[in-house]
Amino acid sequence: MLMQIRILVSREFLKAVENKVLLQRPTLRVDAAKVNPLCDSVLVIADHSIFPSVRGILKEDFCLSVEIKPKGGFLPTSDFIDEENAVKKRITRFKMHQALKLHDGVISQISKYDPLDLFSGSKDGVQNAIKCLFLTPQNNFRVFLNGSLIFGGMDGAAECVSYTVDQAFQDGIKRVIVAKDGMHSKYFLELVTETVMKSGLLNQLLEVQKLDSIDIEGAIHAYYDFVSLPCMVCRKKSENKLSGRYSPIHSMSKDEKLKLVRNYLISATGKDLSMMISFRPRKSMDVESPHRSVLLKEINQTFDYKASFIDLDMKPLKKMEYYYELDQQIVSCYVQMVKDDEAIQNGVVGIDGSLNSYIAKWK
Repeated sequence: MLMQIRILVSREFLKAVENKVLLQRPTLRVDAAKVNPLCDSVLVIADHSIFPSVRGILKEDFCLSVEIKPKGGFLPTSDFIDEENAVKKRITRFKMHQALKLHDGVISQISKYDPLDLFSGSKDGVQNAIKCLFLTPQNNFRVFLNGSLIFGGMDGAAECVSYTVDQAFQDGIKRVIVAKDGMHSKYFLELVTETVMKSGLLNQLLEVQKLDSIDIEGAIHAYYDFVSLPCMVCRKKSENKLSGRYSPIHSMSKDEKLKLVRNYLISATGKDLSMMISFRPRKSMDVESPHRSVLLKEINQTFDYKASFIDLDMKPLKKMEYYYELDQQIVSCYVQMVKDDEAIQNGVVGIDGSLNSYIAKWK
């Protein structure tokens, strides 16, 4: 089955698509990307939130789909990370970025989700990660019923489970999961956990993410050399390109620098993509299905599932400087938050301490 088909389109069609999409994009991302009206073709891509029949017509069965943004699943160990930024080797980028988003008013509540739990390979870790995503979904956890959103936000607005959102969600999952009243959410989260573990997608994703072996603090030097520009980082740090700590990178061949930058951008895509998992109840184990299945033993119910990655657009080379500046901003904000917290706590709280005082300060 073809997953995508290229078709010719008119400029009027592309403009109509852009106008429709703008109404659905998060407020903060309206200007982040635009449809190019000069293109003469588009790709028709399969909808990963539904189960199409052989003829492409939807079945009458209800389909439940989960979109998860896993984020970066490992801590960097690069020697090119500045000593002032050593916190990056202990705290996940996701956690630090939460502090900056809170400071900027993008979110009003810190998520307890830890990507290291999701990528841990431990069922308890994965289960805890899914639970934390469910409690503070932001734009990192969304649920669809037959392709329609029933839980989570488009722009991070759905930061915690409200009654209204929860009711729509509860009504939806009852159509798929057979359980006693009040137990559907529990079994839904267990279903997601079991499927994440069984699919093996996170192991593949982690391999891609780890292509970034020198962190942005190393890759930025390779970028400047590759595009034949003066290294602004070395200039700012008063470093000699050929004798300073970054000389091993600046001394590489152009092909080696290209590989470093390319791997960083591929890794960046892997840290920002979404994982889409769709479920539907298997009515009969005697009927052959082209999809894998997962069994929830507690309720003795079997589900077909399919899992895919979406949002796989390659990160553009021209944004390397932006990625570096954002990285420095994230670390700086988090370090300052910790200093403020330690001052309030009279030095009792360390670098891994609570965010309570910081949250109170910025609310």
